[in-house]
Amino acid sequence: MEKDLDTLDRQLLQALHLDPRASFARIGEVLGVSDRTVARRYARLRDERVIHLVGMADPGHLGGAEQVLRLRCKPGPAGQVAEALARRDDTRWVALLSGGTEICASLRSWSARERDELVLERLPRTTAIVSASAHSVLNVFTTSRHGFEGPDPLTAEQVAALDPHLDPVEAGLTDADRPLLDVLAANGRAPHPALAAATGWSESTAARRLAVLRAAGLVRFDLDVNAAALGHPTEARLWATVPPAHLAQAGATVAAHPQVTFCAATTGPANLLISVACRDDRDLYRYLTGRLGTVPGVGEVVTTPVVRVLKRAGRYLR
Repeated sequence: MEKDLDTLDRQLLQALHLDPRASFARIGEVLGVSDRTVARRYARLRDERVIHLVGMADPGHLGGAEQVLRLRCKPGPAGQVAEALARRDDTRWVALLSGGTEICASLRSWSARERDELVLERLPRTTAIVSASAHSVLNVFTTSRHGFEGPDPLTAEQVAALDPHLDPVEAGLTDADRPLLDVLAANGRAPHPALAAATGWSESTAARRLAVLRAAGLVRFDLDVNAAALGHPTEARLWATVPPAHLAQAGATVAAHPQVTFCAATTGPANLLISVACRDDRDLYRYLTGRLGTVPGVGEVVTTPVVRVLKRAGRYLR
């Protein structure tokens, strides 16, 4: 069901994109409302599953990898395989595609060993799977707000006031950071007491460590906004083939399209993965022919409609 977001809701969304862990008091000060009002709005948007904020380690700094898994299944049992994948801790996104016979899943591993175990040993063993392929994510192009959220509601002054002003530092991830990241993967705004309880550190130590990881670019936050809730229920995964010489420019161009929710370079014959959210099939057609089809370097495109999303940004949708 489409949600009717007012100006304050949309201001809050943009504020969270700018600084996902800004205090409600700080956001309220910039928006001109009380911290309680901001907290209530955030809780409502979260509880109605319009937004879900998570924190994660940047896979480029891990010994493991972020991978996209494509499974083709026999008609019928694909839903059960997708459910099994969605219940796993190492999956972030799981969706049924193409009439319910294909599964697309995003997985993240902490180390190269876990990555190899995941692909070679821990995938579902069932005759329902006809084929499987794993594609490493080489570069993510999407970094800003989603186009379906509408025009930016904040002024330039408000944007500047919400800049977290993180001074770059040198740091590295260690195994001791893993419990902290596990908590953030479930709730990007987890309070410092929760981080301290998970790590065994003091609250001040947990807060300092998180600040260092953010400043070093080792931890990033993803504000997942439910496109269907904002009137864009037609989702699709697009697998495009781009010559390597054009891949960086094509990826940056596509990522700026308002219909695009995710765009990344991957391994495999189709080396540009694009997720789009449109109002309906006609809108999707217009995007394919009028926007994507005009991007220099984009060749063959395979369009796979999303039938059902079982897990998004690490949250299992029961």
